[in-house]
Amino acid sequence: MAASRLPPATLTLKQFIRRQQVLLLYRRILQAIRQVPNDSDRKYLKDWAREEFKRNKSATEEDAIRMMITQGNMQLKELEKSLALAKS
Repeated sequence: MAASRLPPATLTLKQFIRRQQVLLLYRRILQAIRQVPNDSDRKYLKDWAREEFKRNKSATEEDAIRMMITQGNMQLKELEKSLALAKS
């Protein structure tokens, strides 16, 4: 039986897709935060987002990661709603 040519740390397809979802969520959150008018609020939210993603960086359980992505998307929608209300 031939040995695999892939390094041991190679992601599975499912892990790769989840990673892309997490990175997209992070980018979308940072883009929304850039629209916050107050400098101190913007800095607070940026630090909060960065800390949350760092804190959960080592998560490996599929269900937990999916749940965190769902929660992140809900929080992003709330932030976008608040920004839309502030502009109107």
